[in-house]
Amino acid sequence: MPLTFWIKRFLVVFSGVFIVLLAVAVLKDRTFERAVTESAMWAAISSVIFTATRIYHSRKGHHCELCGDTPGKQKDDAGKVKKEGRE
Repeated sequence: MPLTFWIKRFLVVFSGVFIVLLAVAVLKDRTFERAVTESAMWAAISSVIFTATRIYHSRKGHHCELCGDTPGKQKDDAGKVKKEGRE
């Protein structure tokens, strides 16, 4: 997988986790500055762990269909997954 794929994956995970954690912190009546700081810190930690484990498993050949990181596969018009070059 190219480096840009993993950077995009990290940013998507980071932004999703950050938004959820920020909402929870604000609902807990924390100050906004503290909520942003804590949310960013925990989102970064979570995103690094998630991305590192996905890279590890990808290099071992264990691909996740849910994550969409399976190389050499694409969806056809019916939504079924098929390998390139085969029908």
